[in-house]
Amino acid sequence: MTGTARRGGLGRVARRPAPLSPPRPLVVSADEDLLDDVLRVLAAAGTEPEVATGGPALRRAHREAGLVLLGADALDAPAVRALPRRPGVVVVAGTVPGPPAWAAAVELGAERVAVLPDDEAWLAARAADAVRSPVERGWLAVVGGSCGGAGTSTLAAALALTAADAAGGVLLVDADACGGGLDLLLGAEDADGLRWPSLSGVRGRIAGEALLAALPEVGGVTVLAAARDDPAPVPPAAVTAVVEAARGCGRPVVVDLPRPAGPDDATAAAVLAEADLAVLLVPARLRPASAARLLVTGAPGEPAPWGAARLVVREVPGGLSTAEVSAVTGRPVLAALAHDRGAVARGERGEPPAVTPRSPLGSVTRTLLGELARAERAA
Repeated sequence: MTGTARRGGLGRVARRPAPLSPPRPLVVSADEDLLDDVLRVLAAAGTEPEVATGGPALRRAHREAGLVLLGADALDAPAVRALPRRPGVVVVAGTVPGPPAWAAAVELGAERVAVLPDDEAWLAARAADAVRSPVERGWLAVVGGSCGGAGTSTLAAALALTAADAAGGVLLVDADACGGGLDLLLGAEDADGLRWPSLSGVRGRIAGEALLAALPEVGGVTVLAAARDDPAPVPPAAVTAVVEAARGCGRPVVVDLPRPAGPDDATAAAVLAEADLAVLLVPARLRPASAARLLVTGAPGEPAPWGAARLVVREVPGGLSTAEVSAVTGRPVLAALAHDRGAVARGERGEPPAVTPRSPLGSVTRTLLGELARAERAA
């Protein structure tokens, strides 16, 4: 991918050319009553569909449409049965269909059977989502540490703050229910908005704009933090749903993972698999460096979720050098985070991390944003 113009300052990433507007939805049905109902719902969603039942027009529209609505009456039509499977297919019926229709819907790869009028609200929202002007998908950066207390939350918050202006806002996700709450690092502990216990039940497809509007925001960073009065575990499905919702509406996401778990850590595996950049923060001591080696290489016979991670060494007075950490881990080090005497005091006063260009965190986070820019250009 070649960006149209590279945006300067704060490691701003190149943007892809603006995508074309999505084609109209396709409706396939010969049932006049059902057609009237579907057209009314689509009109309420702000779109006018293309209607086809066969021939080249059906095949073309089926290939190009952002959403395909198959009437239950058309499920057995030879022209419909000959169409290839594709995402974005919904079967629409005026009454609850029988078992043969359900079987046909499954065979055609339909994501849902919508029964009108009960499912009108869902269908209108689905259609509106399908015809919304597409936006560039937000990037995902995941920050973890080779041991507890590595300083990953501070680095994640600093990365979000550094990127916020360049990206027009960033979502910072706290994946550690027992970490005390990332909102503390931003001085946003008293800001109104939802915390994790209120969103632990979300699954699958959720509206990104509504999610972001419901969360606290400070300095361009929207934060989904754990609650100190209710440290309930954060389900992996909820984390992935939140991340996908924000990225889907164009918002970059930084995820702060808790201290490393084993290869069966479902949350880490899910977000790392989708990450544009994974950052492993390694304190410059022997044990954290040895732990980092296991994370990036994996134990014998086990997967290595952090295998593609870039290493950042947190310098420690009297600790290993960057070259020694690289030798222990067997991996190159992307950046070294210099010791910052004032970082602890700022955190205790509820002040956000210092991310000026000459600050230790500001220097490292700009290096990380440069990595994201390079990944964007290579995509």
